[in-house]
Amino acid sequence: MKQAIDEMPMTKAIADVLQQLGIKELNPAYSTGLNWGGENNKTTRDIHSPADGNLIASVNMATADDYEQVVKTAQEAFKVWRTVPAPKRGEIVRQISNKLREHKEALGKLVSYEMGKILQEGLGEVQEMIDICDFAVGLSRQLHGYTMHSERPQHRMYEQYHPLGIVGVISAFNFPVAVWSWNAMLAAVCGDVTIWKPSEKTPLTAIACQHIIRDVLAENDLPEGIFSVIIGDAEIGSLMAHDTRVPLVSATGSTRMGKKVGEAVGARLGKSLLELGGNNAIIITEHADIEMALRAVVFGAVGTCGQRCTSTRRLIVHENVYDQVRDRLLKIYPNLPIGHPLSDTTLVGPLIDKDAVKAFLNALEEVQGEGGKLLIGGEVLEGEQYATGTYVTPAIVEAENHYHMVQEETFAPILYLIRYSGDVENAIDIQNGVKQGLSSSIFSTNLLETEAFLTHWGSDCGIANVNIGTSGAEIGGAFGGEKDTGGGRESGSDAWRIYMRRQTNTINYSRELPLAQGIKFDIG
Repeated sequence: MKQAIDEMPMTKAIADVLQQLGIKELNPAYSTGLNWGGENNKTTRDIHSPADGNLIASVNMATADDYEQVVKTAQEAFKVWRTVPAPKRGEIVRQISNKLREHKEALGKLVSYEMGKILQEGLGEVQEMIDICDFAVGLSRQLHGYTMHSERPQHRMYEQYHPLGIVGVISAFNFPVAVWSWNAMLAAVCGDVTIWKPSEKTPLTAIACQHIIRDVLAENDLPEGIFSVIIGDAEIGSLMAHDTRVPLVSATGSTRMGKKVGEAVGARLGKSLLELGGNNAIIITEHADIEMALRAVVFGAVGTCGQRCTSTRRLIVHENVYDQVRDRLLKIYPNLPIGHPLSDTTLVGPLIDKDAVKAFLNALEEVQGEGGKLLIGGEVLEGEQYATGTYVTPAIVEAENHYHMVQEETFAPILYLIRYSGDVENAIDIQNGVKQGLSSSIFSTNLLETEAFLTHWGSDCGIANVNIGTSGAEIGGAFGGEKDTGGGRESGSDAWRIYMRRQTNTINYSRELPLAQGIKFDIG
């Protein structure tokens, strides 16, 4: 392994990043925050960068025995962590935030190199982690309940929230660290401990996060098991979903995966937080600022090479401005810089792997078979710079909303261009006419149109934006969607409540025992 690493044509910058973040040639299968395990496991996985195909490092894959060890350690940690006052838990998260600030550039580069998103997006993802830490620190002093009046004299009623226990986090490759932090930092201030199963496609960033926070745990003399990570395949995720010792499982990924997790957790009457597929649309009305809308459309459609759950997949344009929008996009797309994600000039990086490329090509073939018209893009780039076979040209397809492929989410840079006529209600019907309900957007300077979009008969998505795109949520608002998107909410607002158990308390400070509803029960 040492020889293979030394021979890699990896840039010194990446080698320095790996060293700074503690990434070795072969990395252990799990961490309980302070200690590592599974170093001698038989199964390993090589992690190659989609940017240049180079071997970054390898990881040991966890076993069922490893999972059991991690859960037992987390159980013991919870007994201690739940007794720490919430503001003190917030102080630990504040220190983690500072550590992330110190390592922002290095971690952002690793996110970019391992996943393929451009460096600006990699840095932005780490900033998102910092932001959610800051949010959680403030939240640690606001875990409030409610008081209410009792119908019984000299009685007091109130509600309070208690830590839930172990929170299982299953994250996806496209946001390899941010989604974990959304869950882990809120769970931490709530008094929970977390076990993180990252995507097996991007485990190195997860390992790096464990190294970053280790010093904070050690410096504060905290037990291991508060923040754990376990590197494994779908078997580990299945163990977590079926485990009654894990009261909440938060899973991000495809709708197909989410249904399996939800079914397993639901069968044991556990709690699941599902962030699943999106089929997001931007509506451009005839009253839109076209140039502003186009900037949002292009970022939403090609950012992260179309591999965001909030990527813009459908563009619903009024017939009076349809030609103008189409023609401008056809001038913009050929000039999009496609290349290595760490290059400052790149706007479109690679797809995660060749399976994603295959899905991209199959979707284009099928939608054209249904009657769609490919206007631009849809090619796999060749040449030394693109030798990985994971670089594609973003595609625009004229289509109709009822096409099968338009109804599905393809995790790739395909933008379906759909024409509408008449009132904005017609566009909203098209937008809502899919199974998914994550993010949505309208561009219009007409108040009547934008307000209609935001009504309860307007967008049916969990996120509805006006004059900004579908992609790029802030951590202050709860993130999530409806329908096949899963219905979960993560990050800001009052999303913290799902990480806690709710309890109603009634206190009798009289010497009588009146019953509710005036019930008389005299035992003499």
